[in-house]
Amino acid sequence: MPSIFSRIAAGEIPSYKVAEDESHFAFLDINPVHPGHVLVIPKKEVDYIFDLSDREYASLMLFAKRVAKALKKAIPCKKVGITVIGLDVPHTHVHLVPMNTGADMNFCGEKLTLPAEEMQKIADAIAAEFE
Repeated sequence: MPSIFSRIAAGEIPSYKVAEDESHFAFLDINPVHPGHVLVIPKKEVDYIFDLSDREYASLMLFAKRVAKALKKAIPCKKVGITVIGLDVPHTHVHLVPMNTGADMNFCGEKLTLPAEEMQKIADAIAAEFE
């Protein structure tokens, strides 16, 4: 059975999409650690990031870089943090988080629940900046 992320990328489950190309999909985390928290995935379902081929890994990181640039333009922040954890969903994913302090990247703390209207506004702002 496909992972939840594969189903999101296929459009079977709704998401707040911010960017997409033929091989990758980026969308807002529904329980963000900070507003603007984006997940970037390869459309090919691979559980562990280091099981990607060198080409797939490089392609994912270059796509994530483009998303991070759009994120930084859309959400005022000092930097966009990046992390890969990969324990909750068996599908490689990169977290991009707008941050002003290290506390903005606290994945062990309480997650946020933002109203749907705010999530859509954030997704639209990032998507508008994506090149």
